[in-house]
Amino acid sequence: MSVRVDKWLWAARFFKTRSAAQQAVEGGKVKLGGERVKSSKDVRVGDEIAIHIGAHEWTVRVEGLSDKRGSATIARTLYSENEASRLKREEQIALRKLAAEPAQERHGRPTKRERRQLERWREG
Repeated sequence: MSVRVDKWLWAARFFKTRSAAQQAVEGGKVKLGGERVKSSKDVRVGDEIAIHIGAHEWTVRVEGLSDKRGSATIARTLYSENEASRLKREEQIALRKLAAEPAQERHGRPTKRERRQLERWREG
Protein backbone atom coordinates (compact mmCIF):
# COMPACT_ATOMS: atom_id res chain seq x y z
CA MET A 1 0.00 0.00 0.00
CA SER A 2 1.15 3.57 -0.66
CA VAL A 3 -0.18 7.09 -0.04
CA ARG A 4 0.53 10.40 -1.76
CA VAL A 5 3.21 12.38 0.06
CA ASP A 6 0.99 15.45 0.51
CA LYS A 7 -1.83 13.36 2.00
CA TRP A 8 0.59 11.61 4.34
CA LEU A 9 2.09 14.91 5.56
CA TRP A 10 -1.40 16.22 6.24
CA ALA A 11 -2.48 13.00 8.01
CA ALA A 12 0.73 13.01 10.10
CA ARG A 13 -0.16 16.58 11.15
CA PHE A 14 2.93 18.32 9.82
CA PHE A 15 0.61 20.75 7.99
CA LYS A 16 -2.87 22.01 8.88
CA THR A 17 -4.30 21.63 5.38
CA ARG A 18 -3.63 19.42 2.41
CA SER A 19 -3.10 22.44 0.22
CA ALA A 20 -0.40 23.72 2.62
CA ALA A 21 1.29 20.32 2.43
CA GLN A 22 1.01 20.36 -1.34
CA GLN A 23 2.55 23.85 -1.56
CA ALA A 24 5.43 22.80 0.70
CA VAL A 25 6.16 19.76 -1.48
CA GLU A 26 6.00 21.80 -4.68
CA GLY A 27 8.19 24.50 -3.09
CA GLY A 28 10.97 22.03 -2.32
CA LYS A 29 10.45 22.06 1.46
CA VAL A 30 9.92 18.28 1.50
CA LYS A 31 12.50 15.77 0.27
CA LEU A 32 11.94 12.05 -0.06
CA GLY A 33 15.17 10.10 0.05
CA GLY A 34 17.15 13.33 -0.29
CA GLU A 35 15.45 14.38 -3.53
CA ARG A 36 12.69 16.85 -4.33
CA VAL A 37 9.44 15.17 -5.26
CA LYS A 38 6.04 16.09 -6.65
CA SER A 39 3.00 15.99 -4.38
CA SER A 40 1.66 12.96 -6.26
CA LYS A 41 4.71 10.85 -5.31
CA ASP A 42 3.78 7.79 -3.27
CA VAL A 43 5.21 7.21 0.21
CA ARG A 44 5.88 3.72 1.51
CA VAL A 45 6.72 2.38 4.96
CA GLY A 46 10.45 2.79 5.61
CA ASP A 47 10.94 5.91 3.46
CA GLU A 48 13.05 8.78 4.83
CA ILE A 49 11.46 12.22 4.55
CA ALA A 50 13.13 15.56 5.28
CA ILE A 51 10.59 18.28 6.08
CA HIS A 52 11.51 21.96 6.41
CA ILE A 53 8.82 23.99 8.23
CA GLY A 54 9.78 27.57 9.09
CA ALA A 55 12.92 27.44 11.22
CA HIS A 56 12.50 23.73 12.00
CA GLU A 57 13.77 20.79 10.03
CA TRP A 58 12.45 17.30 10.64
CA THR A 59 14.02 14.06 9.40
CA VAL A 60 11.48 11.28 9.84
CA ARG A 61 11.07 7.65 8.86
CA VAL A 62 7.63 6.54 7.70
CA GLU A 63 6.30 3.91 10.13
CA GLY A 64 2.66 3.80 9.02
CA LEU A 65 0.40 4.97 6.23
CA SER A 66 -2.84 6.91 6.40
CA ASP A 67 -4.71 9.17 4.03
CA LYS A 68 -7.16 10.30 6.72
CA ARG A 69 -6.37 12.90 9.36
CA GLY A 70 -6.88 11.56 12.87
CA SER A 71 -5.95 12.58 16.38
CA ALA A 72 -2.44 13.71 17.28
CA THR A 73 -1.72 10.43 19.10
CA ILE A 74 -2.61 8.44 16.00
CA ALA A 75 -0.62 10.81 13.78
CA ARG A 76 2.45 10.35 16.01
CA THR A 77 2.44 6.61 15.25
CA LEU A 78 2.82 7.27 11.51
CA TYR A 79 6.47 8.33 11.80
CA SER A 80 9.57 8.15 13.96
CA GLU A 81 11.90 11.11 14.12
CA ASN A 82 15.63 10.73 13.64
CA GLU A 83 17.51 11.27 16.94
CA ALA A 84 19.90 13.83 15.42
CA SER A 85 16.93 15.72 13.96
CA ARG A 86 15.14 15.80 17.30
CA LEU A 87 18.21 17.08 19.16
CA LYS A 88 18.85 19.79 16.55
CA ARG A 89 15.22 20.92 16.65
CA GLU A 90 15.17 21.07 20.47
CA GLU A 91 18.41 23.07 20.41
CA GLN A 92 16.87 25.58 17.99
CA ILE A 93 13.82 25.94 20.25
CA ALA A 94 16.03 26.53 23.30
CA LEU A 95 18.09 29.17 21.46
CA ARG A 96 14.96 30.98 20.34
CA LYS A 97 13.69 31.08 23.94
CA LEU A 98 16.99 32.61 25.10
CA ALA A 99 16.99 35.34 22.44
CA ALA A 100 15.40 38.53 23.70
CA GLU A 101 12.53 39.96 21.70
CA PRO A 102 13.11 43.73 21.36
CA ALA A 103 9.39 44.51 21.22
CA GLN A 104 8.76 42.92 24.63
CA GLU A 105 10.43 45.83 26.43
CA ARG A 106 8.20 48.39 24.74
CA HIS A 107 4.65 48.93 25.99
CA GLY A 108 2.31 51.47 24.43
CA ARG A 109 3.10 54.36 22.15
CA PRO A 110 6.50 56.07 22.13
CA THR A 111 6.86 59.22 24.19
CA LYS A 112 7.51 62.57 22.55
CA ARG A 113 11.22 62.27 23.36
CA GLU A 114 11.43 58.72 21.97
CA ARG A 115 9.60 59.78 18.81
CA ARG A 116 12.11 62.58 18.22
CA GLN A 117 14.99 60.14 18.75
CA LEU A 118 13.43 57.74 16.23
CA GLU A 119 13.04 60.54 13.67
CA ARG A 120 16.69 61.59 14.14
CA TRP A 121 17.79 57.96 13.78
CA ARG A 122 15.80 57.52 10.55
CA GLU A 123 17.19 60.72 9.03
CA GLY A 124 20.81 60.14 9.98
